[in-house]
Amino acid sequence: MESFQAFVLEKSGDAAAGSVRQVSPAQLPQGEVTIRVHYSSVNYKDGLAALPNSPIVKSYPFVPGIDLAGVIEHSDAEAFSPGDRVLVTGYGLGVEHDGGYSQYARVPANWVVPLPEGLSMAEAMALGTAGFTAALSLYELERNGLQPGEDTAPVLVTGATGGVGSVAVSLLAARGYRVTASTGKAAEHAYLQQLGATSIIGREELRPADAKPLRKENWAAAVDPVGGEALPFILGSIRYGGAAAVSGLTGGAAFPATVYPFILRGVKLLGIDSVYCPMAVRQEVWNKLGSSWKPLSYLSAGYRTIGLDELPQALEDIMAGRLIGRVIVRLSADV
Repeated sequence: MESFQAFVLEKSGDAAAGSVRQVSPAQLPQGEVTIRVHYSSVNYKDGLAALPNSPIVKSYPFVPGIDLAGVIEHSDAEAFSPGDRVLVTGYGLGVEHDGGYSQYARVPANWVVPLPEGLSMAEAMALGTAGFTAALSLYELERNGLQPGEDTAPVLVTGATGGVGSVAVSLLAARGYRVTASTGKAAEHAYLQQLGATSIIGREELRPADAKPLRKENWAAAVDPVGGEALPFILGSIRYGGAAAVSGLTGGAAFPATVYPFILRGVKLLGIDSVYCPMAVRQEVWNKLGSSWKPLSYLSAGYRTIGLDELPQALEDIMAGRLIGRVIVRLSADV
């Protein structure tokens, strides 16, 4: 293996900045599996990593990128062989361990998931951590008893034009649920309808001026990658026995709430962790995404492909809330 390109964050004084650099194989981190990366993706956490004073990167130089899909170049683990098509999301990738914005990556074998037969590497990264989180949210909601049906109240999806939200709308619609999509982007209603949303509301409707703990039972469940001050209203509006699957904090980490939805309606608050999700569940959910749960309306809506040199602008855009849908990063021309 000769030197290769990677997007490397380097620190000077109190500020960090990223650029495309030539990297040698000796600079790869420890791990049993070396992967020739074909695609990665752009996520909110990648934007956090690239901030001048990043709250998540602890040491420099560092290669961000919390997702990757590629082909195994070398493996010291019996479970994998050169030529296997694989993906990696979560764990410490792109946060504590050099990530996917590199033409080669080396990772622990127990982070690696075989690429489902029904997904190309580009499709896997169009889904990535965001798509996996959306599918894991649906997986947990259905474990809680949610089932599709014509007489079922709609499922609410917040932040519906974002990565998790977009995939969630598509997944739920394909499974036969009616979907209420919440967004602050009025210009994207046609996109959400294309994904399968049956109704669309503004995010301000989830933040009423009063603070009633219980409201009309509007939704069977909710997929909430936003969190923050809207969550009490969402919990108070879910029907008896329903649940909210919460996976993000772009709306804030704290929220004011009461116990009433939990003790009077049996509502559940389901925490969704895609980082350290057990491997057995991880593989099951990814296999669903490659088969019966494949979100065709989301994938057919398209995703934008960029190169490493375009990453700074994409990372800036995702932190500013300007990205719609999904952006994937192409690392290898041999696909």
